[in-house]
Amino acid sequence: MYKGAEAEGLNQLLIQYSYLQVLDFLTTIAFLINGVREGNPLVRLALSYAPHPIGGLIAIKAAAVGLGLYCWWNGRQRLLGRINLLFAAVVAWNLAALIVATARLKPA
Repeated sequence: MYKGAEAEGLNQLLIQYSYLQVLDFLTTIAFLINGVREGNPLVRLALSYAPHPIGGLIAIKAAAVGLGLYCWWNGRQRLLGRINLLFAAVVAWNLAALIVATARLKPA
């Protein structure tokens, strides 16, 4: 396994990745509550085929956690860092879309 600074860097990336997955999960739940359509076709498919949309979302997030653990276990620091950047952008986009959707729901 990895030692020293490299291991610490990988551990921090995995913690960041996990945090971003939680934020993505929560913003997606907020989407569902506010009637915003999911943009990711894979997630949309899971939401439609699961007995309950939350179950489909949990299945997708479980797969995402598996991907993060795979990267961590195999020392794929650069890949995990890039995925973190992607999910940080996704969470920011989700929040912006949620703000716009909420503003549209409120009467002027």
